[in-house]
Amino acid sequence: MLRQQEVDLRVHDRVALDEIELYSEILSAVATTDRSLTTAEIDVVLGVRSATSRREGVPQD
Repeated sequence: MLRQQEVDLRVHDRVALDEIELYSEILSAVATTDRSLTTAEIDVVLGVRSATSRREGVPQD
């Protein structure tokens, strides 16, 4: 068991921090509406697909 004094707090888990950032983006979007977000809206919030390309049917890479 590691004692707190042995833990280097300068070391970050980049993947975990990225996941936390994405989660906070979703929570912020949910907080601004009184209904469930659609899959398309979630994609836009996460930057998976832009709203314009989704409407125009432009394929994403």
